[in-house]
Amino acid sequence: MEQHGRLARADGVELAWSHIPAARAHADDPTVVFLPGFRSDMTGEKARTLADWAERSGRAFLRFDYSGHGASGGRFEDGTIGIWAADALRVIEATTRGKLLLVGSSMGGWIALLAARKLGGRVGALVGIAAAPDFTERGMWDAMAPIERSVLERDGFLRVPSPYGADLIITRALIEDGRQHLLLDGPIPITCPVRLLQGKLDLDVNWETALKLSDRLESADVRVILLKDGEHRLSRPEDLALLKVTVDDLLANIA
Repeated sequence: MEQHGRLARADGVELAWSHIPAARAHADDPTVVFLPGFRSDMTGEKARTLADWAERSGRAFLRFDYSGHGASGGRFEDGTIGIWAADALRVIEATTRGKLLLVGSSMGGWIALLAARKLGGRVGALVGIAAAPDFTERGMWDAMAPIERSVLERDGFLRVPSPYGADLIITRALIEDGRQHLLLDGPIPITCPVRLLQGKLDLDVNWETALKLSDRLESADVRVILLKDGEHRLSRPEDLALLKVTVDDLLANIA
């Protein structure tokens, strides 16, 4: 039975989480942790698919919302990569014990990598779904016209249209903090098995990002699974089936 809770930060902002305990047969297996993407939350299709899989298979599973996302408190505009990574670590450390298998979608892939560096040997494997490390610099700042950069610097925020709904507000704090957490410019000291699921038709994260990330990871067990007809969300039935198979295979190897 899935358990729900809220974890208060020191500033009073509450982080919403949902946890499925492992069945007795899988009590020693890693907890699978889902890390959502930018402006996404734990009710998305990939998170719900893994929750259903965990219920049926008896696996331990944790999903949660960063501050300013979903059911958690706080304002989205107050968040940064560093804050959301700290949120993830806070929830993981408060609700789980033992080994972990981190599954990060888009920005969640970046957060998962940052969390894995902090958690060290607790992380038995990592899955990136259209993982987007460094996207605040390469996907936002680099794509801005000079006038947009000027507005961002002057006003502290920039409002831009989004294909996924309401306008996106990019803050100067998000860009500046992101620069403190860039990963792709050097080796990434993560040595556990890593699987990177990436669509070649992804318009938000260039598929070559997965190849670059693969090269930067110190792990010798990294596989890039490139879906020629896949887009950014990777939420089609066949994409979700691949995700479940990938997680199952990694759990079997860790065990």
